[in-house]
Amino acid sequence: QVQLVESGGGLVQAGGSLRLSCAASGLPFTGYPMGWFRQAPGKEREFVAAIGWSRNTYYADSVKGRFTISRDNAKNTVYLQMNSLKPEDTAVYYCAASSRLRVGSRPPDYNYWGQGTQVTVSS
Repeated sequence: QVQLVESGGGLVQAGGSLRLSCAASGLPFTGYPMGWFRQAPGKEREFVAAIGWSRNTYYADSVKGRFTISRDNAKNTVYLQMNSLKPEDTAVYYCAASSRLRVGSRPPDYNYWGQGTQVTVSS
């Protein structure tokens, strides 16, 4: 059974930082592209960042230069370091895993999802 468990969300002031973690189990983590998405109230789920098995990375324009995705294959964990946070970054953040070879940026590209972790940025 595949499980993705996010942690690290919370309340932070604008300009602050948070580091999200996603621990994966039940899948061959090393070979799976991993992604982070977010969903704000009343909005669709949107792509934030993704990392391939070779550690190639992709970012949404809205977070480039502020967020960094990384993975530790020895720990089956993917991270999202978020710096210079803005109130518009407030959302539930979801970790996702894909069995596809190529890294995708759309929710249908991913097979497995975590429950999400809330990130709230106050102004």
